[in-house]
Amino acid sequence: MKIVLLPGDGIGPEVVAEAVKVLKASSARFKFTLEFDEALIGGCAYAATGEALPARTLDLCRQAQAVLLGAVGGPAWDHLPAEKRPEAGLLKIRKELSLFANIRPTLLYPELSFLSCLRPDLTAGGVDFAIVRELTGDVYFGRPAGLEVRSGLRHAFNNMIYNEEEIRRIAQVGFRLARSRRKKLCSVDKANVLEVSRLWRSVVNETAAGYPDVALSHMYVDNAAMQLVLDPVQFDVLLTGNLFGDILSDESAAVAGSLGLQASASLGDSSFGLYEPVHGSAPDIAGQNKANPVGCVLSAAMLLRFSLGQEQAASAIEQAVRDVLKSGRCTGDLARKQAGMEIVSCSALGDLIAQAV
Repeated sequence: MKIVLLPGDGIGPEVVAEAVKVLKASSARFKFTLEFDEALIGGCAYAATGEALPARTLDLCRQAQAVLLGAVGGPAWDHLPAEKRPEAGLLKIRKELSLFANIRPTLLYPELSFLSCLRPDLTAGGVDFAIVRELTGDVYFGRPAGLEVRSGLRHAFNNMIYNEEEIRRIAQVGFRLARSRRKKLCSVDKANVLEVSRLWRSVVNETAAGYPDVALSHMYVDNAAMQLVLDPVQFDVLLTGNLFGDILSDESAAVAGSLGLQASASLGDSSFGLYEPVHGSAPDIAGQNKANPVGCVLSAAMLLRFSLGQEQAASAIEQAVRDVLKSGRCTGDLARKQAGMEIVSCSALGDLIAQAV
């Protein structure tokens, strides 16, 4: 089973290396074979080729069963035009590979509830919800978009646009995921203001007819942002568009306690997927062996589950992460949450998780 590794920029190479350790441990335990290729994306790709997403990288990804990505971006490339910046490579690879659905789980175990940024009484029983975010439409891809001078004043504009089929296919992903969990789906929009959201709500309601076992509710995005920090345990699956999902999914990291713990999967119509932690490139600690590899390790577990069909191996990785963190050993971003935790390096934490697997 072929996996393409895209370590990328900043701490990306460090966390991907630890995820690979854990993948190799799981493949040895559960007796399957993985083959790894490595390619460039982001700032390092631009430095080497002049493009944030080289053609070779895209070709390798199309030949693989899954992609594991580290991080892209950093201040060294902030001066570049938008189409050359590292983030453009990430947007393009999602579009080129038709990865329209992003799944970001937020899982906080009861015994680790102290990690959350929320009050203890809100998270004492643990938290378990997932955000399903549409990835290839909305204002990030809508046209027309641009910057122009009108009557002597600069005007900037982006086009928030969805067609009904784009909404229907992401709604189906959300309903299927809810069906495999606690059978509750909350669709998040701004239908009181936006025509796009009114279409979104209408199509989600139509799609719900095919999933009578899933309880559907709707919530405006501003209320959803508030409810995530007031009562996160009410949610099972949240379904939303690209812009709102980008914001809400980072807010969910505060519920879990750290961006370093958050994994994600970007999926399309097949089993192929791109998997990545959501913490970004963290250039301030890059190369110092301080990064938290858990988000990347859990992304690798999602890769095994969704793209390779290795459910036992995925569950073993998730349990290993839980056991290691419960033992009190963690990277510095988590150690600040609780006195007495032992700070270990990025590579040491990867070793511990691999050994636990």
